[in-house]
Amino acid sequence: MLVFKILRRPEWDAFRAAGQTAGAPVDLADGFIHLSTAEQVAETAARHFAAESDLVLVAVEEERLGTALKWEPSRGGALFPHLYRPLRLGDVVWDKSLPLGATGHIFPEGVV
Repeated sequence: MLVFKILRRPEWDAFRAAGQTAGAPVDLADGFIHLSTAEQVAETAARHFAAESDLVLVAVEEERLGTALKWEPSRGGALFPHLYRPLRLGDVVWDKSLPLGATGHIFPEGVV
C-alpha cells in the first residue's frame, strides 16, 4: 500500500539533495514524520496546505518503512501512518507536483 507525504518545493529539493529528510517543521516538532493514506491525503492538503501551490506529493511503499512506521490515532480517532526515522530517498516510489486549482489541490490520477 502507498502512503503519502506532502512537501513544499524547498523541502523536496533539500530532501533530494541530502538523500533523506527528518520532515517539515511540524514533523520535527512532533518527533515523527506525518504521512497520509490515499483516503486521508486530500484532507491533509486542504487542512494544512490550503493556500500553498508549489507542493510535491511523494508516494512511499508502506512495506519499505518496516517497523519504523506506526499507525496512530489522530483526527477523530482515525489511524494515520507516522514514520519514526528519517524518510530516505530510496523509500520513495514516485513524486509528482501537487498544484493548487480553483477548488483545491489537483491530485494525480488514481490517488484520491
